[in-house]
Order: sequence, then structure tokens, then C-alpha cells
Amino acid sequence: MTDDGLGWYGVRCVFRWNGHENRPYEERITLWRAASAAQAIELAGREARDYALDNGFEHLDFAQAYALSEDRITQGTEVFSLLRESHLKPDAYLDAFFDTGGEHQAG
Repeated sequence: MTDDGLGWYGVRCVFRWNGHENRPYEERITLWRAASAAQAIELAGREARDYALDNGFEHLDFAQAYALSEDRITQGTEVFSLLRESHLKPDAYLDAFFDTGGEHQAG
């Protein structure tokens, strides 16, 4: 938190694309200056609705916030982190949540 009472928050919102054969889901993380995680989610939610409307996507009304521990954004600043409990082994975990074969990613 800075002297003005605002901190940085990374907020992840989820969308579903329309007009595409497989209707992919999109997870999008945006940065917000806010007084709380709840306020950051509110700000991100407004922007997410506009983003969905402008692009013909479905906003799934799902948001998760992460409070950045640093006040200055620099190279390598962590902007989002999520902990998930799972009994899956590492390869099975990655296959279930991140490498399902349906991802559209660069690299």
C-alpha cells in the first residue's frame, strides 16, 4: 500500500469467445490501482464487461484478485499467483489444468 492508500492488484477474468468453431475460453489478467481486492475486482469487472461487449465475447462473471507485494511495477514483478490443492502428480496436474492440448499459445 502506498501513502495514498492504494495498492496494485492483478485481476484474472474469464471469457468465452463467440463465433468461433470451438468457442475457446480466455483468461485475462489486468492490473489495477485500488484500495482493496474487492475494489480491484469491481474495477476489473467493469472493464471486463466492456471488453466482452466490444469483442462479442461472453463475460463469465468470474474474477480472482491478487495483491502485488511491491508498489513499483518493474521487470519480473509478480502480477498474479494462485494456490490450488491437488492430489495429482506434477505431470497429471499440468495436463489437467494447463496443457490439455486445447490451448492457443505462442511459443
